[in-house]
Amino acid sequence: MQTLTLKQKIFNSSITKIVLALLVFLVVVVIGQQVVSRLLSITTLDKDVRNVIKGVFVSSSVIISYVLFFKNYERRKVVEFAYQGLVKNLIIGASVGFILQSLTILVIYLNGGYRIVAINPLSFIVIPFVTMLTVSIIEEVLVRGIIFRITEEKLGSYIALTISSLIFGALHLANPHSSLLSGLCVTTAGFLLGSVFIYSRNLWFPIALHFAWNFTQSGIFGAVTSGNEKSSSLLEAKIQGLEIITGGEFGPEGSIQATLICLIAAVIFLFLSFNGNKIIKPYWRQ
Repeated sequence: MQTLTLKQKIFNSSITKIVLALLVFLVVVVIGQQVVSRLLSITTLDKDVRNVIKGVFVSSSVIISYVLFFKNYERRKVVEFAYQGLVKNLIIGASVGFILQSLTILVIYLNGGYRIVAINPLSFIVIPFVTMLTVSIIEEVLVRGIIFRITEEKLGSYIALTISSLIFGALHLANPHSSLLSGLCVTTAGFLLGSVFIYSRNLWFPIALHFAWNFTQSGIFGAVTSGNEKSSSLLEAKIQGLEIITGGEFGPEGSIQATLICLIAAVIFLFLSFNGNKIIKPYWRQ
């Protein structure tokens, strides 16, 4: 058996991979957005059109850079972005995200806190569609593709799931109107997205679920997402009532029912993953 040198051990370590991958990720996202924004600012294109172009460019760049980086660094086929099963994973993931978010809104409606005041043209959903797609790709590549996947190789599925979910929740604490409850809710959502990745072993599924969850919330039902400004939507709605049910100014994903719904879904996917022998053990138990 060939003994690795200290340099090789450092280069192949999980920490080194995560650090280097994060550097590439930050360069692509931050600098990429700045460059595209500067170039588009000198055009006569409408602001919404510029945002759509920027979103498509950044999303594509994140996926391409991820595939190229890990293909060369880990010398493997990047199966988490494989074309095989792409349509199936996108459809099922989006369907699950839509259903879960619709159930969250349904609880608000049944408590008398959701009322539709207007229905807008379909063109109103273009911007939130692209925005939420971009956000889901960026966050899933960062948290599930880099942090969770690499951590899981050494620490196993359950520990990596806990760590990545806490990081996912912590990242959203900086959002406007965040609270302890909203942090718990987003952490649970991270637990679900990580469980989905374990089950599918690709990033298309969690990206689709994440996108559908956010887009259904803001682009269709007209609610606020993660405390950010309200975007254009298909339905104009008035949401009021107890903050624990509505999520308050943070949005429905900060509600108690969103937490429970995500937790139940996560347990189901973990159960399916366990039965399918998809759970990875920590290195000391392998």
